[in-house]
Amino acid sequence: MKSWSRTGILVSFVLSFFVFVLSFSVVEAFAYGVTTRRNIEYAVRDGVKLYGDLYHPVVRERGRLRLPVVPVVIAVHGGGWGSGTNATYDHWGPYLAEAGFAVFAIDYRLTKPGQKSFPAAVYDVRAAVQFVRAHASSLSIEPGRIALMGDGAGAHLAALVTLANAEPQFSSQYKNDPNAGTPANVKAAVLFYGMYDLVAQWQHDQLARPLNQITEKFLGSQPMANRRLYFEASPLSYATVGSNEPAFLIVYGTSDEVVDATQQSQAFEAALRRARFLARRIEIPSVGHSWVSDPFNDPESPNAYVGPRLKRFLDKALKGAGSPPS
Repeated sequence: MKSWSRTGILVSFVLSFFVFVLSFSVVEAFAYGVTTRRNIEYAVRDGVKLYGDLYHPVVRERGRLRLPVVPVVIAVHGGGWGSGTNATYDHWGPYLAEAGFAVFAIDYRLTKPGQKSFPAAVYDVRAAVQFVRAHASSLSIEPGRIALMGDGAGAHLAALVTLANAEPQFSSQYKNDPNAGTPANVKAAVLFYGMYDLVAQWQHDQLARPLNQITEKFLGSQPMANRRLYFEASPLSYATVGSNEPAFLIVYGTSDEVVDATQQSQAFEAALRRARFLARRIEIPSVGHSWVSDPFNDPESPNAYVGPRLKRFLDKALKGAGSPPS
């Protein structure tokens, strides 16, 4: 009995050591350094230069640093279409790059007093996808593995470009752009507390922010004056069976005072599922709006909870089986 016990202990120790070594190897295989390139010009629109920051994984081989070829997530900041910067993703950029995803966090044209930004902002996000795909080789990006990510108004733009990038109203402009012939399709979208039905959002604005009609400012009209405009600007309008190739992750809090989760995130997810999209959600009880920019070590931020789940979604949507980049 003693002999068996000692043998059992020895076998248990060997197995534990093997599991430890294997786990360590897996962690090493998926752990990356991060390099950041600021202010990369991705397009010029009507004289306005548009920039993005690229967070990219780095590996060390034989004492030298190398950029592996990886999938990319194009991040679109929120701010009611009229404010905000790509600094919103200063924490998500390194977080995802450490997991093997490049992040291209972009700025785009914003609404100004007396000047709407639709459809200009849509054109800009679409141009960012074209830029990344056209320059995939020099950026060390896999051109067939692109996702969009956005929060608030950025989630609206990301969803709209994901679903409607080939629609004539969004694809027939800027024919002289150097990347005009490059496809703007993506494989997946990650959306934080976005607006997907703009008529519903306009109605919500009347109660939630009567002195700051963000949807009306963005579109330049009320739905009573131009309902077709609101239809064409709503991602919900394009959730059809014929466009159901991209995968969606929809993230929202149940106590959002700016965007009603029932009217927007939940209704959009239901529409995607009816059209047979792969649609997943992360619902966070008692959480409101505007927390994507929080640091991951903030104990009151949902980011630490959302992060691992978001990475698993991207692993499946962009990498297929969680395999490491080349």
